[in-house]
Amino acid sequence: MLERLWAPWRSRYVSGIPKSDSTPTQGTLFERLLAAPEPDEETGILWRGETCFAVLNAYPYGSGHLMVAPNRAVADLGDLSDAESDELWVAVRAAVAAIHRAYSPEGVNVGLNLGAAAGAGVPDHLHVHCLPRWRGDTNFMTTMAETRVLPESLAESWSKLRNAWEGG
Repeated sequence: MLERLWAPWRSRYVSGIPKSDSTPTQGTLFERLLAAPEPDEETGILWRGETCFAVLNAYPYGSGHLMVAPNRAVADLGDLSDAESDELWVAVRAAVAAIHRAYSPEGVNVGLNLGAAAGAGVPDHLHVHCLPRWRGDTNFMTTMAETRVLPESLAESWSKLRNAWEGG
């Protein structure tokens, strides 16, 4: 039987309750992160390009879980401009390379969920998930308790990935 672990703070993250009076309240979660006055180490932004950016997942499946997204809210791949599409996939390649440099994983998951029915947590702003994987990283806590154990803080993950990002 599937158990429920109530985590109401996640809805605050997804709905984007502002951190301070100066944090923007308009736009998608990702647009607000980009416009936030806090430094990148607080927002989790790892890299900023002309049309896309990379950000640490605040609720990761595992340490090093990051996302690459276009700067503007685009719900579907077909809605990306050519420049956004080009930079998005270049950034995904750079993200995977940074994950390899920072974590030396045995594998990497890369994927996106387009639309709420596909499991998108932020369906109005597509984002590509990139996360390091190792054999056995889904242990009894994940399979029996449906709970993730993260061996490092988000600040440590951000620092490792930012330092490993090419040119970062």
